[in-house]
Amino acid sequence: MKILSGYNIVNITKLWPRILTRWKSDKTSALFDCGPDLQDRGLCAVDPCDPEKCYAEPRVVIIGAGMAGLSAAARLGQRGITNLVVLEAYERPGGRIHSCWIGDVVAELGAGVDDPDYCSPHPVYTMSAKERPPRPGLPGVEHSRGLFERVVTGKMSFPSTITAYYKFRQIEEEASKIFCLGGSKQHGSLINFMSLRIQQELHEYPEDQQHDAARIMFGLAHMLSARCGDDTAMLYGDHSGCYMNMPGGDVRVPLGLVASLAPLLRQIPEGAIRYCKPVNCVYWGTCQKSGCRATVCTTDGEEFPADYVISTVSMGVLATNSSKMFCPALPSSKIDAIRCLRFGYVNKIYMEYCQPFWLWNKGDINFKYTSDSLMSRTDWTRGIRSIRAVPNSKHVISAMVVGKEAWIMEGLCDKDVAESVTDLLRASSGNSYIPYPVSLIRSHWVSDPYFRGAYSYDCNCTDGDTQRALACPLPGPGDSIPPILLFAGEATVPGYFATLEGAKISGVREAERVIQLTLRFKGPPLPATQSVKPKNNVKYCEN
Repeated sequence: MKILSGYNIVNITKLWPRILTRWKSDKTSALFDCGPDLQDRGLCAVDPCDPEKCYAEPRVVIIGAGMAGLSAAARLGQRGITNLVVLEAYERPGGRIHSCWIGDVVAELGAGVDDPDYCSPHPVYTMSAKERPPRPGLPGVEHSRGLFERVVTGKMSFPSTITAYYKFRQIEEEASKIFCLGGSKQHGSLINFMSLRIQQELHEYPEDQQHDAARIMFGLAHMLSARCGDDTAMLYGDHSGCYMNMPGGDVRVPLGLVASLAPLLRQIPEGAIRYCKPVNCVYWGTCQKSGCRATVCTTDGEEFPADYVISTVSMGVLATNSSKMFCPALPSSKIDAIRCLRFGYVNKIYMEYCQPFWLWNKGDINFKYTSDSLMSRTDWTRGIRSIRAVPNSKHVISAMVVGKEAWIMEGLCDKDVAESVTDLLRASSGNSYIPYPVSLIRSHWVSDPYFRGAYSYDCNCTDGDTQRALACPLPGPGDSIPPILLFAGEATVPGYFATLEGAKISGVREAERVIQLTLRFKGPPLPATQSVKPKNNVKYCEN
């Protein structure tokens, strides 16, 4: 039996520069980039087209290149603040997004869109779902010929609705090809591209049909935006893979959830992310160094001065290292918030087989366990909650381990893990001939010094107060000194535990905080005795 524990997707440090190479067309595009000019940097966020309201940029240091850190950096870059650096402890971006290849599929060792506890409902749906008692639905109506209906005058013309619907699907297909990995920023944002294409298609309709066609196509575009919480940056086709030119034609290469980072990475200034840079200490407030508002020191001795520091480190790291990671130490209110939250222990195991043994037995494999159902077992397998075949795979199954058993599993060798899972499979299926896997990969989130757990959760049911306290910047709103230390991450957003949505929301939130402070102080928050010299004005139109 051959167990491959390091069977990763590829050397990320070599892969990402090639993946993110911008595609250049020989044709002159009719679309123009409306983003900031990186050669003439500044902030234009009050009135994007008023050059008199462009200010000098503050220096921002972001700790962590996970979803929260990348979202913050991308948002700052969108608004013209490019004087930033992202410090990442590992050689790859993504944090707890960790996609690997095994067998015939991409394995998600961290966050995954197919996890049953991952999905977070839309806020509007959440409000209606919590209604007690729920209101009765609308009475059913007889469906007449036609797909779309006007609010007042009834059904729309059937031919125009059909053509508008299929035109919109064609535009979606064009967007998925253009905004794939390696796509060019010259096309602007995805929603702007689709809006322009809709307007172009409307000119092909007879004048009496243009109004209905516009309502349908723009309505479908807004529905697309609403499904993603008004964040169309995450609607790129990258999550399905990227196209590669091969002798036999274009081939889509699956990349998994890690490909969803590409839209964010494309918006971050080149060279802003510094890999293999674990942070040792953050000097802020009264412990200033070199006259800066803050200085972030990495373990290799390099120092990064900053006007603002956005920390996206996990709850496990904050609980373990907060006393020595920040100087001065965090106040008691912040420590209490950290203690009120907990960080869960969860790990995943992926095992590859020569052939699908589950087809030999009783059909598909999908075992679910509870803590009571495995009480008779005396080893770490008591913590296994599910074993199932990976969707779209004929050779790979996955297992999820929770609790202290997930931590115990990390200390075992791959051979012992494979034998224990196989023993449980044989007992659960009644098939004593289930073979051992030929390869195995697994996560180690609990013992990882830069994570110390898989996700956060609130054990005291504080109704969001703990998350808001953790998200509060330092110094706080009541202090005379502008905030220096900002906090982001899924643990700082009430109602979004263990979700990528929460991490992304928090990153954008703290980036907006920096932007608003920059507008307030007309540049970096320097003492009143020092004048702020604005940089060259930037003509910047926000999308």
